[in-house]
Amino acid sequence: MLALLTAPMSLLAAEGGGGGLQFPPIDHIVIWPAWFGAGTFYEFNKITAISGIAMLVPVILFLLAGRNAKLVPTGLQNTMEVALDFVEDQVVAPAIGPEGKRYLPMLVSMFFFIWIGNLFEVIPSAHMPANARMANPLILALVAWAMFIGVGVKHNGLGYFRSALFPPGVPKALYILVTPIELLSTFIIRPFSLAVRLFANMLAGHILLVTFSVLCITLFSASIMAAVLLLSFPMLVAFTGFEFMVAFLQAFIFSLLTAVYIGGALHPAH
Repeated sequence: MLALLTAPMSLLAAEGGGGGLQFPPIDHIVIWPAWFGAGTFYEFNKITAISGIAMLVPVILFLLAGRNAKLVPTGLQNTMEVALDFVEDQVVAPAIGPEGKRYLPMLVSMFFFIWIGNLFEVIPSAHMPANARMANPLILALVAWAMFIGVGVKHNGLGYFRSALFPPGVPKALYILVTPIELLSTFIIRPFSLAVRLFANMLAGHILLVTFSVLCITLFSASIMAAVLLLSFPMLVAFTGFEFMVAFLQAFIFSLLTAVYIGGALHPAH
């Protein structure tokens, strides 16, 4: 898709055709050629590289911040401590409570990985959030799923499943309806909704930005329609700012819901 942004004249009318603009198929914006290992299990492409960066950047930042830690933090140490405090105060504390501090490293890692991976949607020359492909959201959702089930079993034994599937206080006759609903909503729909929410939001934003980017470049190239650029370019800028916010918001929501599920697993009876 980057080629489309750097060669807009290819979008103009086809030779011998009926005129007008010709845009590429929509699936081109999520197809990235392999850099090496095409067709193998170790195939490496742009999404793999972005995912690797999203994993390494937080590790490097925290290592640098903690290398010469001071009692009164400054610079990068202060920035990273503020980030930790944000996740602890806005994600862990309201969703899990004081017991949630042990899960802070996992939730911070999840938050930063998703956020940095999402930011590549608005980074020039990247134009692709790592989570606009289903693989990353699915793996993250499965991690959250395994985590809250593991926490539930660890702290409540097999009684966790009984409490989750047979909520106390419900008339026994209603368990015929309630238990299948709880089974689907708690153990099947949760990971599915986590993955789809992140994937769909980032893919929709990616499609939106690419569409307006290609449109702006095409209108700029077609001088007869350049006046329309006065409307489309400000919209592109506005959508870019909006997607910057969405990148953060989706990381926050995913981490918060994971924390909520862990908190529910700790105390299933409530």
